[in-house]
Amino acid sequence: MALRWIVCLLLLLCADARADRPATGGPASREPVASVRVAFDRDGVTATRVHGLADKATGRKLSADDPVRIASISKLVTTLGVMRLVEAGKLDLDADASDLLGWRLRNPAFPAAPITLRLLLSHRSSLTDAAGYWQTPLGGQLRDIVEDPRAWDTRHAPGTYFRYTNLNFPLVAQIMERATGERFDQLMERLVLQPLGIHGCFNWNRCDAATAARAVVLYDADGKPVKDDNHGRKPDCPVTPAADGSCDLSPWRAGANGALFSPQGGLRISANGLARIGRLLLGNGSIDGRRLLKPASVQAMITPQWRYRAGNGLTYEEDTGDADAGFFCRYGLAVQTLATPVPGCRDDPFGDGVARIGHSGSAYGLQAGLWVDRNSGTGVVWFATGMPDERTGGKSAFSAVEEALAH
Repeated sequence: MALRWIVCLLLLLCADARADRPATGGPASREPVASVRVAFDRDGVTATRVHGLADKATGRKLSADDPVRIASISKLVTTLGVMRLVEAGKLDLDADASDLLGWRLRNPAFPAAPITLRLLLSHRSSLTDAAGYWQTPLGGQLRDIVEDPRAWDTRHAPGTYFRYTNLNFPLVAQIMERATGERFDQLMERLVLQPLGIHGCFNWNRCDAATAARAVVLYDADGKPVKDDNHGRKPDCPVTPAADGSCDLSPWRAGANGALFSPQGGLRISANGLARIGRLLLGNGSIDGRRLLKPASVQAMITPQWRYRAGNGLTYEEDTGDADAGFFCRYGLAVQTLATPVPGCRDDPFGDGVARIGHSGSAYGLQAGLWVDRNSGTGVVWFATGMPDERTGGKSAFSAVEEALAH
């Protein structure tokens, strides 16, 4: 009888433990391979929680200083560079992007409607990802993609509809390159990463060997490595190779291929590094007594350019296959605002109705977020690897794992 009682008790304890684990969706779902959560305020990091392995093959444990491909949070960081160039008088948010690119950028269904840098940054350009966005190889031209009719939403004029489109940001990077004559990854190091003291890079080329050796390997939901399984070193080619397989960056030409260094998702940065970006937003463009941006530039980024109402945009990202509506409901210049009090919006993983600002990231089995509450002066960074493509299991449009990390 005593043995039977002990077995029953153990079964109940195991059932309770399983119930406490956040679901990640589907019969093959599992806990993340690794996860990190860093909380911060205007003065610095206030709490850190780290779990799991950065590299399963070597058994290397994750740390909050390990760089990870942070996916679409890269867009927010790219826009910090844009705003520095705007402040320097090298770019104009409302100028015709055709003039900035040096060739005509027009939706063929609306040839009279100019497309501006502001529309590209806020996903209201009328471009889509249906023709691709990252496949332009070394030596190729991004212009070839936008000349594909599939690249355009021919039902909605520029400025009238929100469609989250990765292709916008290679065009933004191309504009940055043409305005400065500098390669995008080097430009972002000079404008943003180095001034903030962040050991990060776009597509590994500008990261030093020690930083690259700590790369977080990205795993899919089945635990298979899908990105940055670099065996402790930089990849042989940091960009999509040329058509002949070569990887010589020396012939690079400004304004030809803004997709090379993945401005839409290719930033490698640690959770602690990302917390510095969050602190910059909390500080209205200033951190640790150093000003990177004017408060007006930060305000321009965080002010929603689009607010969801029925018929004026898509509330999910088509490219990921994650068609769970209600994820995007307010969007500025590469800055998302959460907890939109509108029917159909499910953009509150915290569940407290606070209008935090920041950006999410999801690619190659990673789910990530950078969110700040400017009223309370606090923020949080998280990411989890080994996740499914869809955000599943949550009460909001975010995953159950992310909702757990939010708290």
